[in-house]
Amino acid sequence: MAAAAGSAAAQENETAGDNQTAAGNETAGGNETAGGNESAGGNETGGGGGGGGGGGGEPDFGGWLDDAPNFESVQDMRGQGEVTVAVGGEANNNLSFEPPAVHVDNGATVVWEWTGEGGSHNVIEQDGAFESELTGEAGFTFEQTFDEDGIYNYYCEPHRSAGMLGSVVVGTDYPSVDTGGGGGGGPQELPSAAMTLSVATTLVMSATLGLAYVFLKYGGATADEH
Repeated sequence: MAAAAGSAAAQENETAGDNQTAAGNETAGGNETAGGNESAGGNETGGGGGGGGGGGGEPDFGGWLDDAPNFESVQDMRGQGEVTVAVGGEANNNLSFEPPAVHVDNGATVVWEWTGEGGSHNVIEQDGAFESELTGEAGFTFEQTFDEDGIYNYYCEPHRSAGMLGSVVVGTDYPSVDTGGGGGGGPQELPSAAMTLSVATTLVMSATLGLAYVFLKYGGATADEH
């Protein structure tokens, strides 16, 4: 009977050990998932030149282009050493930059070319980084090479109130829209279903061991008395 009791206790310990190992694997699995979130975090976007840190993504213009009637999306022109923007484009009665927003590589040159339509225009960067002369001459050009990442918002001074606005996004380090998401990198909690199963298994094992103990102790004694 002592041997049987020892065997039952050993079996319980082995089973409990297996359950603990399984629970540990589940927790480890949670850590692997969290690690995956950290990798995804590497793709997160953020600010750069002009405010904040970053790594690419949807540019945050801070509402600058909200009043530009022809703005729909940023034109991705990365991979080109030189990009042309029309001054006095067809949209908004020739009071527009087309395209109004471009994304270029660091080191690229943007060339603004006047169409001769819509009167006299100029190109002035919001913070004074660059400024062209005011002219209505068709074919006139003004260029700027961008050597620092960031977002450069600009406007036509005579037609700013009419929505003649533009923007140049440079490189990967610039203010970007926070899209949310991105969970924490710490270990995830054990799912409630798994926790419930683990508790139930422990209770069943405890009850089984208790019955075995009672049977071995009192059942055996009753048999010896008879």
